[in-house]
Amino acid sequence: MSIIIAILVFGAIIAIHEAGHFAAAKLSGVRVNEFALGMGPAIIKFKKGETTYALRLLPIGGFCSMEGEDESSEDERAFGNKPVWKRIIIVAAGAVMNLILGFILLICMVSSDDAITSTTIHSFTPRSEVLGHEFTDGVDEAMSHQTGLEVGDKIVEINGMHIFTATDISYQFQNDEDGVFEMVVERGGQKVKLPEVTFDKPENTLYIDFIVVGERITAPSVMKEACGQFATYSRLIWISFGDLVTGKYKLNDLSGPVGIVDVIGDVVDSQRDEETNKIDWSALWGQVLNIAAFITINVGIFNLIPFPALDGGRLVFLIIEAIRRKKIPPEKEGMVHLIGLGLLMLLMVVITFNDIIKLF
Repeated sequence: MSIIIAILVFGAIIAIHEAGHFAAAKLSGVRVNEFALGMGPAIIKFKKGETTYALRLLPIGGFCSMEGEDESSEDERAFGNKPVWKRIIIVAAGAVMNLILGFILLICMVSSDDAITSTTIHSFTPRSEVLGHEFTDGVDEAMSHQTGLEVGDKIVEINGMHIFTATDISYQFQNDEDGVFEMVVERGGQKVKLPEVTFDKPENTLYIDFIVVGERITAPSVMKEACGQFATYSRLIWISFGDLVTGKYKLNDLSGPVGIVDVIGDVVDSQRDEETNKIDWSALWGQVLNIAAFITINVGIFNLIPFPALDGGRLVFLIIEAIRRKKIPPEKEGMVHLIGLGLLMLLMVVITFNDIIKLF
């Protein structure tokens, strides 16, 4: 089940990305030689008009091969012979389509929920556990309430990070070290700074002692939440990339297709009733949409990184050309992208190997 869901998710993300390049190329009058989903040997292959369409064995990528993309061509419809602004649109279209798909999936995900979780505090929760030798029970004992938070506060910032959604609150809490947070809240129409909002940490686990408001599902609230989630996921992806560059995360912390299949398997199992073995398809649907949205936004942003072979790397060459008003020889640019592709394939092999090791 998890493999089927993963193939469908990957297939949709790859298809929408390559379709973006394909549609932009066709609309710009560029000759497309082949449109392929997947890599490796072709399972299905046919030609319609001037373009060959193929479905290939490995569902880990795809390509839209255009005339004159990485080599010189005398064809007036070649990619390299089109104005630079058209080529920029064609190259950027794949990532843009991934981001659009991500936003649409977030709308579907939010709409499928029973309510939207906001960032406004609804109430403080009574506790009934032993903290050391102290037993507490009651709203007035909530530590965050004692250190500044009030019912009705809308959380605007935590430790300098703007809060778009409740996911951002969870992210800050999960990355906590001391249980003390600098917050900015909106209270009575005014922004109030709370320098030391504190939470208990029994056994080094942060105890969240408040509940946020659940909002009704309406068209405006869905669009607002989808926009917020899109901003949240985009920022988390950039933060994770920065943490990888700075060494906070290692290569073996990354997951590829194999790791994602394992994650989807865990999600499927979490929605399976142990007694009847039946799956709660409604809950599973929402979680799969969430995973798919995060992956496609990730793919869109990752492709815009200015690294050779990625769309971002190609955009750098096109921007340089637009500034210099002089073309960079396609053969030289193609060699740079070939080297970049080799490095990316090596990275994929390492990540896949680590994913397999983690399974055992």
